[in-house]
Amino acid sequence: MQVRSSGGEHFLDTEGVSGSNPLAPTTQDPILILGFQQERFEIGQARNQKELMEIIYRDGRTGELTDYEQRLEVLRHSTSHLMALAVADLFPEVHLGIGPPTSEGFFYDFERAEPFAAGDLARIEEKMAEYARQNLEYRPSLTPIDEAVEMFSKMGEGLKVELIQERADQTLSIYRLGKFVDFCMGPHLRNTSQIGPFKLLSVAGAYWKGDEKREQMQRIYGTAFFTQQELDAYLQRLEESRRRDHRKLGRELDLFSVQDHAAPGLIFWHPKGARVRAIIEDFLRREHERRGYQYVVIPHIAKGDLWRTSGHYDYYRQNMYTFQVEDEEYVLKPMNCPGHILIYKSTMHSYRDLPIRYAEFGTVYRYERSGTLHGMLRVRGFTQDDAHIFCTPEQVYRQVVEVMDLAEFVLKTFGFEKYRVDLSVRDPRRPQDYAGTAEEWEFAESNLMRALSERQWEYHRIEGEAVFYGPKIDIKLVDAIGREWQASTIQFDFTLPRRFNITYIGPDSKEHTVYMIHRALLGSMERFFGVLIEHYAGAFPIWLAPVQVVLIPISEKHHEYANHIHTLLADAGIRTEMDRRNEKMGYKIREAQLQKIPFMLVMGDKEVQTGTVSVRTRSGGDVGPRKIEDLVRSVQHLDAARALNLSI
Repeated sequence: MQVRSSGGEHFLDTEGVSGSNPLAPTTQDPILILGFQQERFEIGQARNQKELMEIIYRDGRTGELTDYEQRLEVLRHSTSHLMALAVADLFPEVHLGIGPPTSEGFFYDFERAEPFAAGDLARIEEKMAEYARQNLEYRPSLTPIDEAVEMFSKMGEGLKVELIQERADQTLSIYRLGKFVDFCMGPHLRNTSQIGPFKLLSVAGAYWKGDEKREQMQRIYGTAFFTQQELDAYLQRLEESRRRDHRKLGRELDLFSVQDHAAPGLIFWHPKGARVRAIIEDFLRREHERRGYQYVVIPHIAKGDLWRTSGHYDYYRQNMYTFQVEDEEYVLKPMNCPGHILIYKSTMHSYRDLPIRYAEFGTVYRYERSGTLHGMLRVRGFTQDDAHIFCTPEQVYRQVVEVMDLAEFVLKTFGFEKYRVDLSVRDPRRPQDYAGTAEEWEFAESNLMRALSERQWEYHRIEGEAVFYGPKIDIKLVDAIGREWQASTIQFDFTLPRRFNITYIGPDSKEHTVYMIHRALLGSMERFFGVLIEHYAGAFPIWLAPVQVVLIPISEKHHEYANHIHTLLADAGIRTEMDRRNEKMGYKIREAQLQKIPFMLVMGDKEVQTGTVSVRTRSGGDVGPRKIEDLVRSVQHLDAARALNLSI
C-alpha cells in the first residue's frame, strides 16, 4: 500500500522542492542532501507499540494499518496538518504551500512576509498540543475541481489553486481539520487523539517548487513518533549529527572549503583534505587494477552533438552547463559514460577481448539549484569513482558478482560494516516506460537477483523504481550513528549501446551488441569524504589521517632532537608534523587532540637522553615511552593493515 502525501505534495516532491535547512532533509533527496535517513528505530519494543492504526481514506472509507513504516508516515502527515492548523490560527496572514511527510518527520511551507521569530516554534507547539487534546477529526471529502478552485480562490490560497489546476483530476479530495482545509489525497488518522509525541525542529527558507524565481516560502520542519522513547532517541541522534557536521569539522580541521563568492557548489580541497583524497584514490586504483580494470582519462568538455547522441541533451539539458566556442556548442560533461564509450569504439573488439572494464576518477558538472547545495553532500561539480563494463551476455553474472565483492571489500575497508541493499526493477504493467526488450530486462533482473542470492545479501526489491534504461542495485551504507547514505550502484544500460552502436565480434564472426554496466563504489569523492568525516567525527583511522604523528618538543632546546625524529618518520613514509610554537606542552597536546591527530610524541630531556619518545593518543591515552624504531614499525603496521584502531 502506498500512503504517501497528497497529489500536490507528491507532484512537488518529483519536481524538486528546494530548501536550506541544515538539520533536516527535503523530500527531493534525503540521502543525497543530508543523509538523515534513519535506521529503522530498532529501540526495544518501539515497533510493537500501537500495532493497529485506524485511518480514513480520501473517499471516507476507514481502514487499519499494521506496518510500522506506513503507520509512521501517516502519523507524520497528519501531524503536519495539525501544525498547519496551529500556524494558520496564530498567524492568519499566512498562505499555504505543501506539507508532506519525510523520512525523518514532516514539513509545511508557508508564505509570509514577516519571518517566523525564534520563539514562534514553541508557541506553535503549544497550540498544536491544545488542538490535539480536542480530538479533532480528519474529515475527507471528494469535491469537483471547479468547486475546489472556487473555494481556495475565495480563501486567497493561490498556490493551492495552482496545484489543483496542475495535478487534480475532475474530482479531488480535500481534508478538513478544524478550520484548516487542504487539497490532499491522504490517508490520515481518524482524529488528533492518535497523534503521539512531536517536536518542531527548525525554520528554513525554500522556493515554491524549487524555483528561485518563484515565491519565497518559510519551511517549518518537525518530527513525530509513536513513543517518547523514539522521539528522545531521534533528538539525541540529531544533536550528535550536529556535532559531526562535515562543514563544521571541515573548517576546524582545515580539510576543505566552499567559496560561495567565487564558485558556489564547488569544493576547494585544502592540503590536508587533498592528502586524504589522494590516499583514497591510490587505494582504489590499486584494487581496481588488481582486478583487471584499466584507468582512462577523458576531457571535461565535449561538443553538444555527443550529448545529443547519448540522449542527455534532450532529457538532462536543464542540468547541463553549455557554452559556445567558434560557433559550436560545447558541454561541460555531466556524465563520463559517453567518453568511455568513445574509447571502446576506437578499436574493433572480439568476444575474446571482453570483458573490458574502464575506470576513471571522472569529474562531472551538474547544475543544482542554490537552495539545494549543502557542503560536500550536494554540489555542482564532483568526481565519481566511475567505471563501465563492456561484456557478453555470458559474462554478465560473473561481472555483477565481482562488482558486489569489490564494493563490499571497499566499504568494509573504510569501516562500514552495515549496509542496506535495494534492487530496483521495472513495473511489468508498464512496458512502454522502459527501453530494451522484455527479454533483456528479464535477463538483467534475474542475473542481479541470482548474484544477490549467491552472496546471501538481504535486499529490498522495489518494483517500478528502475530507471527507464535498466535495472540496478543500490548499496546504502550505514554510518556510526545509524544514518543511511547512498554509496555503490550497479546499473544496467540498454539505451547507450544502441544509441552508440557498441558492438563486438562474436564466435559466429558477426557483430553483437554489448551488455553495458555502469558502476560506482563510493558514488563521488566529495560526498563520500563528507560522509567519512561525519562517520568518524573527523578522527580518521590512521591509514586515512592526513597527519599521523605530531611531534611536541617541550622547549626550544629539544627542537634539534625533534627535527631528527621528524626526518626518521618522514623517511619511513609516516605523515608527520612538528609543533614548534612557544606554547605550554599541555596546550599543544590539547590542540593536537582537537586536530584529531592519532599519535602525539612528546620529547624533553629524558627522551633526548634515552633516545625515546613519550607516546600519547588522541583519545587521551598515555602509551608511555617507546624506542623510535619500535614506534615506526607499529605505525607502519597499522597503516599497511588499514587498521581502524590505534592499538600499538
